[in-house]
Amino acid sequence: MILVTGATGTVGREVLRRLAPGLAVRVMARDPQRVAGASPTTETVHGDYGDPRSLDQALKGVDSVFLVTSRVGGDDDARFVRAAGSAGVRHVVKLSAAAVEDSQADDLITCWQRENEDLLRGSGMDWTLLRPRSFMSNTLSWASSVRSDGVVRALYGASANACVDPRDIAEVAVRALTGTGHGGRAYTLTGPRAITAVEQTAQLSELLGRPVRFEELGREQARALWGKRYPEALVEALLRSAERQRDGAKLRVENTVHEVVGRPAASFREWAGGHLAAFTHR
Repeated sequence: MILVTGATGTVGREVLRRLAPGLAVRVMARDPQRVAGASPTTETVHGDYGDPRSLDQALKGVDSVFLVTSRVGGDDDARFVRAAGSAGVRHVVKLSAAAVEDSQADDLITCWQRENEDLLRGSGMDWTLLRPRSFMSNTLSWASSVRSDGVVRALYGASANACVDPRDIAEVAVRALTGTGHGGRAYTLTGPRAITAVEQTAQLSELLGRPVRFEELGREQARALWGKRYPEALVEALLRSAERQRDGAKLRVENTVHEVVGRPAASFREWAGGHLAAFTHR
């Protein structure tokens, strides 16, 4: 039995879509009604990291887990790993982040992910760590301004990031969940080349067939914009991450997607070409 957490999120829902119908799959979600894309044979159960009883029920009979947590600074990983170990889970595929490998990255988000990785490595269960660079889908945050004003607003627009298609992350996750030889491995996942927000804007403009311009945000403008969505500590972490990108920390490209999946990683142009509706329709 494979348990999928985070199935309503960016990567988890793609993992669910890629698991073969014949596999025994269970989904744990706070709101099971939001789960979409599962095969008819998939079992969906309510579960919450803060509810030990629901964790025990979700983990009953499970061999492998795709683990996603998002409460930065919280103890969801500790709760889940403890419950999974008690339930006899053998293998956990954990969604982490590429920044954990950067000794200069000491922001809240990265430190939290490092702690989560350490918990899993010390759990006694087999593990696989997925360390993606930024998701290409993060650019969906530009969709509203592209639709209304034909403009992309971002911080440090000339800095490059080897961002990755979430579908490629999901492909690697499925290989790790269903194949052999992935235990004890940490996979850094990137796109085929580092790309700047200015370049992404130009590619969106070409694909949409209309002008889209880039507008540079100042640091305080970015802080104010992110502050509408995130708590202050998380905003500071995002600003520090952006500064590392400005300094070239996110340029490196890895061939991991090709090595694991057997095909090249998708480019930003390929990702954007499949998501143009978000930039054209409300």
